[in-house]
Amino acid sequence: MTVQATGYSTTPAQAQAQAQAQAPAPPRTQDQARALSPSPPEQSRRPVLGSLNHAPPPPERRTRRPVLGRLNRLDPVLRQAVRRLLTLLLLLPLLLLLARSAPELLRSPFLLGYGFLVLLGAIAIFYVAYAQYDDPAVGQLRRRPRNLSQFPALPTVPRVSFLLAVKDEAECIEACVRSMVSSNHPDLQIVVVDDGSNDGTREILASLAAELAITVLPLEQNVGKKHALVRAAELADGDVIAFTDSDCVLAEDALTRCVTALLRHPELGAVSGHARALNADESLLSRIQDVWYEGQFRVSKAAESAFGSVTCVSGPLAVFRRDAVYNYLPAWAGDRFLGGEFRFATDRQLTGYVLGQQWKGRRLKRRYADSPFVQEADYPELPWRVGYVESAKVWTNVPTRFRPFMRQQVRWKKSFVRNLFFTGTFIWRRGLGPAALYYLHALWVLAAPVMAVRHLVWVPLQGTYLLTLLYLAGVLVKGTFWGLAFRLDNPGSTGWRYRPLMSLLSSVLLSWLLFYSAATIRRGVWSRSAT
Repeated sequence: MTVQATGYSTTPAQAQAQAQAQAPAPPRTQDQARALSPSPPEQSRRPVLGSLNHAPPPPERRTRRPVLGRLNRLDPVLRQAVRRLLTLLLLLPLLLLLARSAPELLRSPFLLGYGFLVLLGAIAIFYVAYAQYDDPAVGQLRRRPRNLSQFPALPTVPRVSFLLAVKDEAECIEACVRSMVSSNHPDLQIVVVDDGSNDGTREILASLAAELAITVLPLEQNVGKKHALVRAAELADGDVIAFTDSDCVLAEDALTRCVTALLRHPELGAVSGHARALNADESLLSRIQDVWYEGQFRVSKAAESAFGSVTCVSGPLAVFRRDAVYNYLPAWAGDRFLGGEFRFATDRQLTGYVLGQQWKGRRLKRRYADSPFVQEADYPELPWRVGYVESAKVWTNVPTRFRPFMRQQVRWKKSFVRNLFFTGTFIWRRGLGPAALYYLHALWVLAAPVMAVRHLVWVPLQGTYLLTLLYLAGVLVKGTFWGLAFRLDNPGSTGWRYRPLMSLLSSVLLSWLLFYSAATIRRGVWSRSAT
């Protein structure tokens, strides 16, 4: 249904092993760097991190599919029409279910309205993600601003400052740093900040700094992830500023593909890569999260990207133009909410500064007028778009046990609540599509715990068990369609069957965390432990 290759060209295990073992290339001179082309080939290449053994990927990672291969050879207009038709055909069961429930909705709007909106939203997001999304690193986007001249072009080979903050990640930090160094982007500055680690991370970074072309900034006291990254940004001299998380491993061409998207589309102020679980095979919980990650990126972010309004450039690979984000880094670090500092390094908030600077930017810069990030250069507030690069692959360690998983979910829900009071105040200005996606998602998150209490607590107490069963059946049906989307993008994989479990877990348990997260929103500790 999509015309882009969507699978990974190497396995996570291969990427991690090769990142740990690969020796770095000699540092390039500036002239050598400028002589190299930043654009990757149009077809996906096997990253060096996974290609040294020349072994083919396992069946579930293969990317070439005969039908999609034939679609790629069609005329672009015809190809787009075929994509839309195939998407509608595959969504036909949901469309029929929606039509079937419409008459009942008129008779009982309060009882059925939530389910109707969830179904309508699912149909819309699947359609946009598969019929409208294009990878900005692979070709020109079809939806572009009318006045492109207002967006300054990047240099032919932009310098990239790749920033990382780490605290107590001795088990995985070496693989992460080596994968950063192994990026095939020709002009790269890497800055790693150790935010007061005491588990051996600092010694590992010192050893890596002696071997690799990286800058390590050790902090004696923990300042928090946002402040640590801003310390790294003080040293950044790139035209592009990229971030990753300390428990991630990147494909060799991941950063290059994101930069290529920015080069081809000067209206893009930021782009997100595509993340999957690095440790997917360690437990049932990690397998569930791996399949869920695929959908959150390939479907949710793809739908937002079709409108140029991705609301969360995720931490595993977040790439920003310097002129789109630099002035707002002190506002990000000093973000306050409900009278206190908001310590979580929310990716949503940083993305919000790019999406909303037309309406929020000047006020934020006045508030931090004394900051070097504002005094050094006053970049204009432009109507930047934010995209998603499906072909930029990165793997991240996910929690394998229940307690760390719950801590992670609480942290994310706190970030959602905080961002609702920022991005939610202006996203309607960006058009009907972005507004519908954002507010329908917010409605689902806010209503989900209420629906869970109603169907799992109140209804059984009234003796109406059939409604509880229908509610759970609806949750599983929704999860099954998300699973089928995973199956479509990952032929040969059996992982799709875990997706209904994630829907069940989210509706029955995780939705309730919204209450706790809101009540404890001012309590924050930076911890990235996946174990």
